[in-house]
Amino acid sequence: MVKVEIDEGSGFCFGVVTAINKAEEELAKGGILYCLGDIVHNSREVERLKAMGLTTINHNDFNHLHHAKVLLRAHGEPPETYEIARRNNIEIIDATCPVVLRLQKKIKQEYTQENNEDKQIVIYGKTGHAEVLGLVGQTTGKAIVIEKLEEVRKLDFSKSIRLYSQTTKSLDEFQKIVEYIKEHISPNVTFEYYDTICRQVANRIPNIRKFAASHDLVFFVSGKKSSNGKMLFSECRKVNPNSHLIDNAEEIDASLLTRADSIGICGATSTPKWLMEEISKAIKLRLQDTSHRFEIRN
Repeated sequence: MVKVEIDEGSGFCFGVVTAINKAEEELAKGGILYCLGDIVHNSREVERLKAMGLTTINHNDFNHLHHAKVLLRAHGEPPETYEIARRNNIEIIDATCPVVLRLQKKIKQEYTQENNEDKQIVIYGKTGHAEVLGLVGQTTGKAIVIEKLEEVRKLDFSKSIRLYSQTTKSLDEFQKIVEYIKEHISPNVTFEYYDTICRQVANRIPNIRKFAASHDLVFFVSGKKSSNGKMLFSECRKVNPNSHLIDNAEEIDASLLTRADSIGICGATSTPKWLMEEISKAIKLRLQDTSHRFEIRN
């Protein structure tokens, strides 16, 4: 009997849930609703909301938009986005995640603080990521972004450092960066760091490791653009090399199913539950086609 199980802890985080709920509420009212960037890094969910009437635009489109209604996704935006909206008479439906909002305020307060200390504001995050662009925007573009431990060497350790993190980054890597800076920074300057990683995301790491280790075969469902998806999939692979990243049911390699007695399905904070359920049903059908017996546990 082949067991097929969906990880109960996978799926949208509360920030994404809130953004999608706001989009659905606004769409239900009728009229045109724009979203600045993909509402979530999952093409299937973006397609579902597009069918309901949500129109995704980029920043160039936004700059030329007037007298419209625009939803800001959970990732957040820099101050200039709100200024453009004010000038162009754009109504903002702000779905920025509360965790991201608090982080933006912290960084802005640090940047605008009146003191004579020459300091570097450093953000551990993915260069060009929507959330990181919003964070860097709080410093009028002056914050330094580092993507990994090796990049810490480019900092000036003779100047004070204030370290923050993108909310969905690895807690382990962040702690390694903290230790490296402590070891190398000059004793004549100051170093302060703020663990701004969302615990709802960070806590998924030990849970997803346990889930992946408990199955012969794992399908990790995630959009290819999801930063959180890449990180969590990496954690799956560490404990179970027979883990495979897929975006939809069509990407399932049927040959893998014949060599597993236990199949796990999990995903990122940007992966909808309905998509994991769709994957589960597709696996069930393929197991039937190969005359396997199966059991689905949600």
